[in-house]
Amino acid sequence: MNTGKIKKLVRDRGFGFISDTDGREVFFHRNALVEAKFEDLTEEQSVSYDIEKSDKGPRAVNVRIA
Repeated sequence: MNTGKIKKLVRDRGFGFISDTDGREVFFHRNALVEAKFEDLTEEQSVSYDIEKSDKGPRAVNVRIA
């Protein structure tokens, strides 16, 4: 499980980016959230997540508020 903070939210499109502890940015979609609502997320909020490969690069899945 990885940890990081929400760097940016694009609310009208339902996705965002997480900045991990190494400074890399990881994409996530609202469907990747577990036990949380996208509308309740805030930038700089701590999260934990898994990473999976996609056609466009790595993306976060199983995103949970830490």
